[in-house]
Amino acid sequence: MSTCELCEAAPITRRYLEDELCWIADCEICLVPMVVWLEHSPTPPEDVKAALQERLSAVADEVLGVGGWSIDDHMRNIPDHYHAHARPPHFWLR
Repeated sequence: MSTCELCEAAPITRRYLEDELCWIADCEICLVPMVVWLEHSPTPPEDVKAALQERLSAVADEVLGVGGWSIDDHMRNIPDHYHAHARPPHFWLR
């Protein structure tokens, strides 16, 4: 049986928030703030998704600066567990 890295929630990088809905930490691959829904599912209801992104927005504003980022919730490496990154402009050009 394979284990989901996001469900494990190992505190590998800086952890910004952890509550009953999610945790937010720097992504261990790209080192930008990332929100992870505690439920193992790729599709949160719209109200939950909004709440997750609201929490990520608050952290991203502090870490990357207000307006210095955008939400990327295309789940490339772990497509079966909802998570989203706060990416600075031109992130993919690095």
